[in-house]
Amino acid sequence: MIHITSPDDGLELFKVLGSDVRIEIIKLLMKEKRMNMNEIATRLHITNGALTNHVKKLEECGLIDISSESSGHGNSKICSLHLDKILIDFEEDKEPENVYDGSVKIGHYCAHRVFPTCGLATSRAIIGEVDDTRYFSHPNRFDADILWFTKGFVEYELPNFIPSGQRITQIRITVELSSEAPGVNNDWPSDITFSLNDREIGMWTSPGDYGDVRGVFTPDWWYPYWNQYGLLKVLAINERGTFIDGLQISDITIDDFGFDYRSQIRFKMEVREDAEHVGGITLFGSTFGNYAQDINVSLSYAPVGQLIK
Repeated sequence: MIHITSPDDGLELFKVLGSDVRIEIIKLLMKEKRMNMNEIATRLHITNGALTNHVKKLEECGLIDISSESSGHGNSKICSLHLDKILIDFEEDKEPENVYDGSVKIGHYCAHRVFPTCGLATSRAIIGEVDDTRYFSHPNRFDADILWFTKGFVEYELPNFIPSGQRITQIRITVELSSEAPGVNNDWPSDITFSLNDREIGMWTSPGDYGDVRGVFTPDWWYPYWNQYGLLKVLAINERGTFIDGLQISDITIDDFGFDYRSQIRFKMEVREDAEHVGGITLFGSTFGNYAQDINVSLSYAPVGQLIK
């Protein structure tokens, strides 16, 4: 996901999208998923030379990926869409906000209950045996940078080190995740429920388990037909409700919890057995997927008793 918070941040992207030809390229790839350069040029009735310039600009902005495949006539360049979403989030200037930023490693969950297919891995190796749930309790799981399971949950204690006398006005969690299919399947929906301190705050349906191209940070030793990358999702709960990527998913607000500087905050991600789409979950840490990050957490805060406008 590209998150644009000001016109200046998005200037280069807006320039790239200000071309009818490049918009047509994106539309073609949305429909066909993967196409080689010759096919695109033929469909758009332009020369390969003209296409190369357009494709290069789209790649530089992170909108498409280009890979090479061997064919009977040499190597062929294959284009595919890279991003799932562009979030443009312009807000008027506000007073500087008090924010505590922290992160949690993928393997640092405080509770779990998972079912196969499942597993964990560090940046160097699988932990234990795949599909053996016992290894979710192995000491090496603290080094895990990827984990996956078909149903069940993992729960994390979020770091809360805001100053004394403050209350939490927003929790913002950023995580890369996807579904968990047998092998990989880009069309494999999964209903993932999010909870704070055992209270459900919303649900998001992951579209698939992505393995069409290798993740940018996925280690070279990782198996080519396993989970390669996820989607970067931003979950936020504040005084207005709960949101995913700026879209409201529930009316549960931060005020429903009364979190302050003394509060323990437990965050659960769960695929329920009775969900409409029981498609599993894969969580990606800093050495897997397309984003070099763990589970990032931001806590906004204000003095107890102060109203937030």
